[in-house]
Amino acid sequence: MKRIEGKPIAESVYAECLAEFERLRTEGHLPGLAVVLVGEDPASQAYVASKERKCRELGFHSVKIEMSAFVSQAELLQTIAELNADPAIHGILVQMPLPSHLDTDAAIRAIDPCKDVDGLHPENLGKLAMEDATGFAPCTPLGCQRMLIESGIETSGRNVVIVGRSLLVGKSLALLLMAKGPGGDATVTVAHSRTKNLAEVTRRADIVVAAIGRPHFIGPDHVKEGAVVIDVGINRVDDTTAKRGYRLVGDVDYDAVAPRCEAITPVPGGVGVMTIAMLMRNTIQACKLAVEREL
Repeated sequence: MKRIEGKPIAESVYAECLAEFERLRTEGHLPGLAVVLVGEDPASQAYVASKERKCRELGFHSVKIEMSAFVSQAELLQTIAELNADPAIHGILVQMPLPSHLDTDAAIRAIDPCKDVDGLHPENLGKLAMEDATGFAPCTPLGCQRMLIESGIETSGRNVVIVGRSLLVGKSLALLLMAKGPGGDATVTVAHSRTKNLAEVTRRADIVVAAIGRPHFIGPDHVKEGAVVIDVGINRVDDTTAKRGYRLVGDVDYDAVAPRCEAITPVPGGVGVMTIAMLMRNTIQACKLAVEREL
């Protein structure tokens, strides 16, 4: 069984980013990322802090805008409009989830598609479906695909079952894996809460991707011998023996499933670290495309 660690793969992505960064900097361009954080959700704050830290390490121009949990929709949209107009900012990310009184879809649609490095604007999702390289794909699905490629796991002609149909992961990853080229050409099934006989469906898969947000939901009965398992889930479960009173686990029961697998990602230490790496990659790409538009 091969354990697919995210850190070494993320480091290879960062090495590519640094090479591109140096080239851009010598030409007088500095990639810029702005993150808008609304409210004081601890998980969101920690995630944003990780993004800021990585921007500093890579030398990016980094802006964090913190807004009250009670901010109005108009104020949020005005902030996004100002970032759209700022030439020093190439990527804009509005940290999710937003407080319930705010319209998430409206915030996403307000972002300039050319700066939508989270890949959720309708224009970018359309480009993803059309296999248009000038768009941006969501970072977590990109990270999953990169892990498969870097680990030497063939996707062409293989059966993939993605458990979870969110736009952020399931639907977008399905489009990536169906696309022509490396890390693609797969036959993809997207399963979800209404799928009948789920275990029968997943047992037919050469590659199973779990992205449903339910701790240890995928067990050995869901996975055939020799399958590859990519666990996107990050769930907190109470653990009185842990220093923080909880521990992080995936959507897959790792200990029970791993012995059946050709390869599997751990949680933590798997897909999670790839998300920020691909965000940096998308920001570099946004800067490069902005430079090309100026020529």
